[in-house]
Amino acid sequence: MNKVILMGRLTRDPELRHTPSGSAVSSFGLAVDKYSKEGGRQADFFDIVCWERRAEFASKWLKKGTKIVLSGRLQQRKWKDKDGNDRVTVEVVAEELEFAESKSASESGGFGGSQPGAAPYAAQASGFAPTPAAMPLTEPSSFQDLQDDDGELPF
Repeated sequence: MNKVILMGRLTRDPELRHTPSGSAVSSFGLAVDKYSKEGGRQADFFDIVCWERRAEFASKWLKKGTKIVLSGRLQQRKWKDKDGNDRVTVEVVAEELEFAESKSASESGGFGGSQPGAAPYAAQASGFAPTPAAMPLTEPSSFQDLQDDDGELPF
């Protein structure tokens, strides 16, 4: 099984290129937070590659600092540098990309909007899906208790 799931921030704007056959390919870096036992915060850095529609999406909507969640697979690629030396690169080929925060949180530096609970609604209006972390914890439940529940399953 070869499956990678990462959440982090772009370290550079996506670079969109096209292969000689016309396929779109985009690449960017992703910084993923990790926490040490001593309480310090560090990051791991990954090279990400997207193809076709995902490459065009990344180029159009993502920029340095954008927080995303992606799933994909690891790929090892062999190539020669300008001096003719053999090199090996390990990169993540993104198969799914999603925003990990609202547009307003992203534009304000990743720490949410100016009012608690306002970010999810601004996010919906702008076309970005709100994250569970941005949703208010005190929303009333839309489920109702059943008064005539006899405990029997309906099937």
